[in-house]
Amino acid sequence: MEEVILIPHLKIQNSNALSSPFTIGFPALTAWMGAVHTLQRELNNNNKENSISFTGMGIVSHKFDLQTYRGYRDFVHSIVGTANPAMKDGKRPSFIEEARCHLEVSLIIEFHGIAKLEQKEALKSLEKILFQIKIAGGDVIEFQRPKIINDFNILKKSLMPGYLLIERRDLMIQAMEEDLDALDSIFDFTCIHHNCILEEDSTESNYKWESKRRELEEGVTGWIVPIATGFQGLTSPTLALNQRDENTPHLFAESIVTLGEFVMPYKKRFNSLDSMIWKYHFDKDQELYLCQQELVDLF
Repeated sequence: MEEVILIPHLKIQNSNALSSPFTIGFPALTAWMGAVHTLQRELNNNNKENSISFTGMGIVSHKFDLQTYRGYRDFVHSIVGTANPAMKDGKRPSFIEEARCHLEVSLIIEFHGIAKLEQKEALKSLEKILFQIKIAGGDVIEFQRPKIINDFNILKKSLMPGYLLIERRDLMIQAMEEDLDALDSIFDFTCIHHNCILEEDSTESNYKWESKRRELEEGVTGWIVPIATGFQGLTSPTLALNQRDENTPHLFAESIVTLGEFVMPYKKRFNSLDSMIWKYHFDKDQELYLCQQELVDLF
């Protein structure tokens, strides 16, 4: 296994949980990849050769606290928002309701361009940068000291207890090949169905509620979730009036949502770093800007 940087137990507060226009939950992959790209740029600002490259990222969730509230006998959750300071007349100004979350994660960063003699200095610089940037829109509270690991078994043990986020694009591909609607397929895999059943050998009054999700392959015990993994361009790249960056082409885009799965890293199916790492992927023909994993044979 090639060497990777591990940032263990990174605690982040008030991250953006509105990961796409119609999903609330774990922050979008583009947010995590963007944060890692920012780390690369800041490290290169301190590196004379400007040769450091972060080529991939893996993420493990240890704790996730979505800021929502559901009262007694309520059917839906409400977003716990923050209010702006009162105006002179005592009224609250209007604000856009945003979903937030507090979470604790570990980041695996695949890298190139850091010489052996420069590794300690690079890790020290990384610690300073982490407190200076936003990650998924949230503030970094604390983290354990970053380290470099070159043994895959040691890496898996360092990620426990936690849940590694992997892509289940294969489930969406299978559904599309069966001529199923993409959005309906996401609902089918993620909905929780509640059924009232009569217990065996009991009276009519002895009922119980059973909640379950769609059964997957035998032996798969992970948790399936919808995840935002990129964007699809709706227009051709061009310069726009009043844009902040006058030299970079812009385009209108919409979010791409697919399925992901949270899985314990100790599972035997993880036998290489490629089964954990997310990388950028660009499809010029379809104007797709994606964060993807290689569909290795995990199952």
